[in-house]
Amino acid sequence: MIVSTAKEFGAAIRARRKELGLTQAALAEFTGFSVSFLSDLENGKQTAELGKALYLANLLGLDAELRKRGDAG
Repeated sequence: MIVSTAKEFGAAIRARRKELGLTQAALAEFTGFSVSFLSDLENGKQTAELGKALYLANLLGLDAELRKRGDAG
């Protein structure tokens, strides 16, 4: 999946969290992040902290890859 916006990133995080059967509250308790942060991130808030967002994606088993557009990877 190619993610181009904060909203798409958040949707991917939400989908993976739900796929794993986790609530925002359970994930907040495990990570120490607030439910408010998780909600903001999942709703595409553009000012969400990048480091926390990438940590969370990694924790949920998602990879973030940056490559030059058009490269096959």
